[in-house]
Amino acid sequence: MVTRDKDFGLPDEFADDVLDLVDQVPEGMVVTYGDLAEMLGRGGPRSVGRVMSHYGSDVPWWRVIRAGGYPPQGLEDEAVARWREEATPLVGGALGRRVDLELARWQGPEPQPGSPT
Repeated sequence: MVTRDKDFGLPDEFADDVLDLVDQVPEGMVVTYGDLAEMLGRGGPRSVGRVMSHYGSDVPWWRVIRAGGYPPQGLEDEAVARWREEATPLVGGALGRRVDLELARWQGPEPQPGSPT
């Protein structure tokens, strides 16, 4: 992992953890801002959103969505195009513009052997 220092405009530890987790979201799956905060056990949806708005271009940002299944504001068309490329389940099928969270929500990384559950 790259050491990042917020003094140089790079992510702090929380941001680094958010970005590392987003990197693990598989193709065709999504996670909400709130899901990420819950998985990390700290921060909240807005904190995660701030991280993504500043540093998210280096990770699969289109896999992080709003709680209603909608893409990040201002990036709707690009996100929907990427969802279609990855066969992410959409409400309304291939013409949909909202993710079907019941089918596409990622539950988080698998626990590693020997790690606390």
